[in-house]
Amino acid sequence: MEDKNTTYFGSKVIPVEEKKPRVANIFSSVAGRYDLMNDLMSLGVHRLWKRFFVEKARLKQGDIALDVAGGTGDIAILMAKKVGENGMVVIYDINGEMIEEGRRKCVDRGFLKNIQYVQGDAEDIGFPDNTFHAAAVSFGIRNVTYIEKAFKEMARVTKPGGRVMCLEFSHPTSKLFSRVYDLYSFNILPEIGDIVTGNREAYTYLPESIRKFPIQEELKKMLEGIGLFNVKYYNLFNGIAAVHVGVKV
Repeated sequence: MEDKNTTYFGSKVIPVEEKKPRVANIFSSVAGRYDLMNDLMSLGVHRLWKRFFVEKARLKQGDIALDVAGGTGDIAILMAKKVGENGMVVIYDINGEMIEEGRRKCVDRGFLKNIQYVQGDAEDIGFPDNTFHAAAVSFGIRNVTYIEKAFKEMARVTKPGGRVMCLEFSHPTSKLFSRVYDLYSFNILPEIGDIVTGNREAYTYLPESIRKFPIQEELKKMLEGIGLFNVKYYNLFNGIAAVHVGVKV
């Protein structure tokens, strides 16, 4: 049974202090193939989800945005296009290898001035209160030990009236579709991950961590519980993923 001294790593219950190093090992090992795996897993559909997600941020020219667990920079690049040369996007990630992959991608695509890179923990964000017009996390919050704590930090650094946002794998709304999705996730996905990245464990952990993640309504209530208002969520592709958006008072 999970208690204050333990947490979930996928479906396994482990000591709290072991989670960050285990997650770090996974992402360090797959950083170079992370984008390729995302394309293979979703047949490229994740790119459409991310565009929809960034549209919900309602960023304007000159705004400042935070991309928590920003990794290889997909969200940051889309945000940087919205905020323009006079704005700024900060990629904030605990994993140095993922940040370097993101830095290379952003530089290759000509984003030299309006994207910054900061290594840090989502549960203790190293920025002052009320800094950003939007704080977003995309496919990263499942890997945090204390999810609510990370969302509180995102809300803290967001300006009043700004948006706190999450794009994450979620729970299909159709039982039949859910069974098919589980078959793919638990049997086929680890095989693909093993072939492409050489790390089967990373893509065994992925579907296990999704199943432990709060359902859409529970996550909505969590965001409301930390003080966000007008919290809404949008199911994507029958709930395989979901976008949650809340506004800071």
